[in-house]
Amino acid sequence: MRTDSKNVVFSPAPPTLEWIGGIDGVLRLLDQTRLPLEETTIDCRTAEDVWEAIRSLRVRGAPAIGVSAAYGVVIGVQSATTANRDAFDASLRRVCEYLATSRPTAVNLFWAIDRMRRTATESPRLDAKAMAERLLTEARAIEAEDRAMCLAIGRNGAELMPSEGGVLTHCNAGGLATAGDGTALAVLFAAHQVGKRIRVYADETRPLLQGARLTTWELIRRGVPTTLICDSMAGQVMKEGCIQAVVVGADRIAANGDAANKIGTYSVAVLARAHDIPFYVAAPSSTFDFSLPSGEAIPIEIRASEEITEGFGRRTAPRGVDAYNPAFDVTPAKLITGIITERGVIRPVNAETVQRLLRSV
Repeated sequence: MRTDSKNVVFSPAPPTLEWIGGIDGVLRLLDQTRLPLEETTIDCRTAEDVWEAIRSLRVRGAPAIGVSAAYGVVIGVQSATTANRDAFDASLRRVCEYLATSRPTAVNLFWAIDRMRRTATESPRLDAKAMAERLLTEARAIEAEDRAMCLAIGRNGAELMPSEGGVLTHCNAGGLATAGDGTALAVLFAAHQVGKRIRVYADETRPLLQGARLTTWELIRRGVPTTLICDSMAGQVMKEGCIQAVVVGADRIAANGDAANKIGTYSVAVLARAHDIPFYVAAPSSTFDFSLPSGEAIPIEIRASEEITEGFGRRTAPRGVDAYNPAFDVTPAKLITGIITERGVIRPVNAETVQRLLRSV
């Protein structure tokens, strides 16, 4: 831990998620709805607790949602560990179907749940208790792989960042969105670590302010120079020459490289193209959905209008006004300079290059 001249404390953030105990354990989450003012954890003891945490954004970010869902499956079958295998499998199916309804856009949720299902299918002779142990081992493996993925994305992306200058990011794709250092923020952390003199410009990311509440919190704790701006300022900041690169995360990427991320990302990509600034997406291979040929088929979550009209409990719009609140948008591959994955950088971004890097492994 250290401090700067303004007495800002630089220290690692507490774990975004951790499993406490054995097969009868609990999933402990850092409650991101309370940040940045309160660092509060919650213990998820039921599948309903995990579902609510994902739905209400107590845990968020595609990789972190996937890891949490994997542990949620373990929690969901705890009551069936003394049953016969048929009853255990029925319990597993129910919890998987239930957790899959928590959020529709982040593909890692479904990827992790499907992986847990396959684990059970591949071990039909294990009794219920042994199968639960095997599922916990698989969930731990998903978490460990996520941490390794973050480090690899950081390494692969750091070299793409400017030696000196500004980098814009939108929403939060850091340690709070994963089990490790993040995706987009892993790139920035790694660039900062190797001595690149970057300043991060973080969009507020309305309406839930993940950039203001979460991204700046993470960057400041790691000692990365950071400037917070309103979403609508991005174009002006680019025009002033403050931005040399943009890097964002993704919640689902189609087979052709179209990428869904937090609402407002598409606008940033258009602005970056207009100002001839490279626009990068950082995401693990698990975020790619090869069942979707393009981003047009990516489901977009529509959230409650109250997040806009009375965000954080304070009404800022007249009663009776209609509000439209899509949580994500899709950036076409043609606007993406490169997609930074744990396996390397995809560029140019198109169906052929995505297939070549990710389907060849």
